[in-house]
Amino acid sequence: MTRRDRGEHGSAVVEFSWLALLLMVPLIYVMLGVFDVQRASYGATAATRAAGRAFIIVPAGLSEEDARERAFEAARLAMKDQGMDLTADQLKITCDPACLQPGSTVTVELDAEVPLPLIPDALGGERPAIHINASHTEPYGDYREAKGNG
Repeated sequence: MTRRDRGEHGSAVVEFSWLALLLMVPLIYVMLGVFDVQRASYGATAATRAAGRAFIIVPAGLSEEDARERAFEAARLAMKDQGMDLTADQLKITCDPACLQPGSTVTVELDAEVPLPLIPDALGGERPAIHINASHTEPYGDYREAKGNG
């Protein structure tokens, strides 16, 4: 009779399973984080572009404040399309030299934080986040009529 040594039989499958588990979980977590940041970055870029365009195409008779409200709503909708919320303090609109005047430019800046995924609030403290920002400058045009209060 031959004696079989079963001490190492099947251990390669077990080692491979543990190694795959130890490598795949962090890889999937990193990929989820990258996807969230990419989604937020795309949303921020689209939001600043939409806000700039909404600001400069305000209909005649509306004020600069109306243009700012329209710009914020356009940006909020663009961020909502990417599953993110936008607050008024995250969006900044500046005009050079004056708003809604021929030859001026409107610059829209957005700063936001993207929290890392799957970190529970129960751990306490602030959730780790990645800071994103986007900026878009839109010309009002030299040959357009001035609008609003200036």
